[in-house]
Amino acid sequence: MDPLQNPTVMNPRIAILGTGVSGLATAKQLSHYNPIVFEASDSIGGVWKHCSYNSTKLQSLRCDYEFSDFPWPDRDNSSFPSHAQILDYLHAYATHFDLIKFIRFNSKVVEVRFVGNQKPTDNLADYGSLLPGQPVWEVAVRTHESESVQWHSFEFLVICIGKYGDIPKIPSFPHDKGPEIFHGQVLHTIDYSKLDHEAATELLKGKKVVIVGYKKSGIDLAMECAEANQGPEGQTCTMIVRTLHWTVPHYWVWGLPFFLFYSTRSSQLLHEKPNQTFLRACLCFLLSPLRWAISKFIESYLVWKLPLKKYGLKPDHPFEEDYASCQMAIMPENFFSEADKGRIAFKRPNKWWFWEGGIEFDAGNRLEADVVIFATGYDGKKKLKSIMPEPFRSLIEFPSGIMPLYRATIHPLIPNMAFLGYVESVANLHSADLQSKWLAHLLDEKFNLPSVEDMLEQTTKEIQMMKRTTRFYKRHCISVFSINHDDEICRDMGWNPLRKKNWLAEAFSPYTSQDYEKEE
Repeated sequence: MDPLQNPTVMNPRIAILGTGVSGLATAKQLSHYNPIVFEASDSIGGVWKHCSYNSTKLQSLRCDYEFSDFPWPDRDNSSFPSHAQILDYLHAYATHFDLIKFIRFNSKVVEVRFVGNQKPTDNLADYGSLLPGQPVWEVAVRTHESESVQWHSFEFLVICIGKYGDIPKIPSFPHDKGPEIFHGQVLHTIDYSKLDHEAATELLKGKKVVIVGYKKSGIDLAMECAEANQGPEGQTCTMIVRTLHWTVPHYWVWGLPFFLFYSTRSSQLLHEKPNQTFLRACLCFLLSPLRWAISKFIESYLVWKLPLKKYGLKPDHPFEEDYASCQMAIMPENFFSEADKGRIAFKRPNKWWFWEGGIEFDAGNRLEADVVIFATGYDGKKKLKSIMPEPFRSLIEFPSGIMPLYRATIHPLIPNMAFLGYVESVANLHSADLQSKWLAHLLDEKFNLPSVEDMLEQTTKEIQMMKRTTRFYKRHCISVFSINHDDEICRDMGWNPLRKKNWLAEAFSPYTSQDYEKEE
């Protein structure tokens, strides 16, 4: 039965776009509003369903990636769960809280239209009630069964379509030097992720494969390529590396657990945070040598543990900058063993382009290739802008060039709309879980938003602080002040931000979703 005609979901006032972890968390927290959840595909899971390889695994422990009210059944298992296990967990969550009844599968939102009374081009002013009792947004939905679109009206929209998937980011090339002249096969990781294990192996086995990119998706793909090319007939997989990032073999550094360095209250005292006092700013300045020393301490271990210098893969920037931009990746256990065997090679060109037989570099060298795979990420902003109307499309990144999201959720200049999954942290599921609770409290009118000017001032402070912390600030990551961010959310909701049982745990143990299970 169509959920819009289901008696249990009559007169929906709220629409949620997407059923990744953010969409599911939001649907659960707003279930008392009987929301409609539009999902473009036939399944929940977001990137875990549509952008994962056969070998894709979570990069953290189960206990660090779970909903506060739905722990993993084997949460103390120290192995990293596969993407299939994560999908099972998300399906169990949706089933346990009866969320499927809210979801319209195979329903792609192609456009949203503002029909409210406000004039967003006027001077900054408060937008009034978030649930005004009349439509503010109209949503155009195209189903798989129809080429035409249907329009639905809502008082509030929650955008959970995320920054990844759907629209691949492809490098630009000079005229007549792009993929169109290459005689081999060119694809993006989003295309590769749609292949089953047999088809993926067939694509890679015995082929000269070039992977463009050196982030987690490219590293995992290189490992799959190496595994498919074992034996005397195997070919080398070559990675084109433009920007280096630090990778870690596991979550221990010189025998110490990694969380001690960045994920406790005591460790985050070393880092700047928004709205800090003058004395707090002075303390951060005085402690900056210790912050530098911690970064160097971690780097020394990584250079000792991994052959980064041997393969020219040691970044020039501090480790802290990658952590502060959520770009730290776990290196697969046998990655450099395969490199030592010649199954994985690396190229570090300044510029490169295609020729008929493969890849040509700015030094004049050529590399033959049968398959070229772009592991170059996704254009999440373009995906979001494709459905947004003007003037809001132009406001998405105004005024700083990054989407200003108050409490990582509300854009001060876009009325009756929330965004979840656009600000990254150490554990994105934890962030989505807590932010969805904050949004539910907000819509239930348990607290009020500040003025638009005050929200813009707060988001500007956060973005300026991130610019001072890492050159990769445009990823919009709050990892080095995540506990402070959660504290502010708790205060808004009227919760005690101190969630541990004693001061020792408060200072030196990491925070997880379980700390925010219940109101305190």
